[in-house]
Amino acid sequence: MSGRPLAHHHPSPEALRAAPLLVASDLDRTLIYSAAALGLAMPDAAAPRLLCVEVYQGAPLSYMTETAAGLLAELAAGTTFVPTTTRTREQYGRIHLPGPPPEFAICANGGHLLVRGESDPDWRRTVAERLAAQCAPLDEVREHLVRTADPAWLLKERVAEDLFAYLVVERALLPDTWVKELARWAEERGWTVSLQGRKIYAVPRPLTKSAAVAEVARRTGASQVLAAGDSLLDADLLLAADRGWRPGHGELADSGWRADHVTALDARGAAAGEEIVRAFLGAVDNRGAAPDLG
Repeated sequence: MSGRPLAHHHPSPEALRAAPLLVASDLDRTLIYSAAALGLAMPDAAAPRLLCVEVYQGAPLSYMTETAAGLLAELAAGTTFVPTTTRTREQYGRIHLPGPPPEFAICANGGHLLVRGESDPDWRRTVAERLAAQCAPLDEVREHLVRTADPAWLLKERVAEDLFAYLVVERALLPDTWVKELARWAEERGWTVSLQGRKIYAVPRPLTKSAAVAEVARRTGASQVLAAGDSLLDADLLLAADRGWRPGHGELADSGWRADHVTALDARGAAAGEEIVRAFLGAVDNRGAAPDLG
């Protein structure tokens, strides 16, 4: 895919500074991290201070560094910051990010556009029409997942928001050949497969983060879109943005995925999350300058 379709024109530097700037970022393993994903390979005394941003069943679950949290609060106060996640609305609701509550958020990989916390009914209708017209039904895909998965490595199977399905697996026992065969089978039916940690996602191809972000850009009149993400499900978002960043870990990094206007960071874990927010703020500070897409 070429070009950056979320912004179709090239306004003057003055117009860029005056128009809204939209920052759309994936959350898990991009901005926020579980204890296992923090990647803090350093002595305890040198480790950064952490802020818990999610509690689940009475226990802390997800974190940012305190520095990243402070930078994100600054970013959210000066831009249209749009959390953009594959999480369901319920799962997203557990997260409490620093800064003002986002006016817009995207859940279920673009299936729900939240406006001040409420799912937009017009967007839900648009998504339903696209899925009905362009891909195989969820029930067919879910049945195939459950039938072909091996109980030796399958821990759970779930449907998210009646939009897509995912499996929780014992990663060490999961055969790579099974995932590749599933991806081929799904592609013929208009679906995408993504392996993230212990989860295998099967998502309809029309269900994208980029489509929902484009709708937010249309509603806000955003002149530029900045984006970040780590997984295959973030690739369309990164390609559609004016500038993007991906961390040194995750599905995209592991596969060597690159694009001219997407910066591939070396940093991994929570350090990458901090670097991504710094990059967002740096791009905001440089608005109106000649674009640097290298």
